[in-house]
Amino acid sequence: MKKIFFLTIFASLLISCKSTRVGSTSNVQVRFLDDFNIEDGLKVRDTEVGGLSGIDYHDGIFYMVSDHPSNPRIYVAEMEFSEEKIDTVAITDVIPLDKQDENLKDQHLDLESILFEPENKNFLLSSEGNINSNKDPMLLKVSKKGNFVSSFALPENLLAESVKKPRNNGTLEGLAASFDGKGVWAAMELPLVTDGPKPKLYPTKSPVRITYFDKKTQTATKQFPYRLERIAKIPWLYFAVNGVTDLLEYAPNKFLILERGFAAGHGQKGNTVRIFDVDATLATNTLDINNLRVSFNNPAKKTLLYDFKWAKDFLSQEIIDNIEGITFGPTLPNGNQSLILISDNNFNSMGQQLNQVILLEYIPKI
Repeated sequence: MKKIFFLTIFASLLISCKSTRVGSTSNVQVRFLDDFNIEDGLKVRDTEVGGLSGIDYHDGIFYMVSDHPSNPRIYVAEMEFSEEKIDTVAITDVIPLDKQDENLKDQHLDLESILFEPENKNFLLSSEGNINSNKDPMLLKVSKKGNFVSSFALPENLLAESVKKPRNNGTLEGLAASFDGKGVWAAMELPLVTDGPKPKLYPTKSPVRITYFDKKTQTATKQFPYRLERIAKIPWLYFAVNGVTDLLEYAPNKFLILERGFAAGHGQKGNTVRIFDVDATLATNTLDINNLRVSFNNPAKKTLLYDFKWAKDFLSQEIIDNIEGITFGPTLPNGNQSLILISDNNFNSMGQQLNQVILLEYIPKI
């Protein structure tokens, strides 16, 4: 009897060890492969590489956006992979946005996500604006040289002076190209004040709005609610947050959604980063619903796909940093798709942080 008990424990340990690399749902599977830290303090064309809050990939090239309002910019990079490792990350160029343009000079460009449009070589960018200073969020398009092209019309409830009260540093965050290529999804980081509270240590109904914009009309045509997880770590100091930082649509109405939490007082180990497999097929269209606290709405269904605490022993410094961006990357040598994630080091303004690049293997099951 004791021998059987021992074998059961041993088998459970083997399964547990394996689960630290692999996450799976009925739709998708991901496997942690490697991480790589871009040199701290690296400068390209007299700009410090940091604040990397969004990433996109096309035809061998990566594009990363920096959330530096006084000098908004896009970094161009190449990465070399060897089997299941990241060999190098080379920042090859920087594209500054033309802040003197009439459409941008009075804006607060806190850039959070980026999509490259191969058909016209433009970039779509999200900006959180600055709610406290009555500076609106933006979904804007710029050229390959950083010149303003156009901006999308945002729903009224996302604007700085809206009575629905968007939260400062909690507005437009993630961007995802729609699966059919005809539109773009834009995710709020935190709920509107009138929709619900910010996440707490205990479970709350904290819905963020994820909005679909038609690329031709540059207007919003639908929206669904997505409920955030609670704070995962006890904050030993005054600050804790959890919100959406980025997303990908991998099939019609099915998403990988990245949530990033932070609890102060844990030093470099205060971050909680999770990827959820999300199905919005039956979610309520909330575009014309003013208040999610009092109006019935059916949120998107979510299943935990990967928690980066599972990869702790495989990370180069046993730290998952402030991960804010995710993109489908190049095909791996085994023929499977890669996922690349990037962290925002906040220019080390909040203590020592990493410009961390994460490599995952992505295997769809549908």
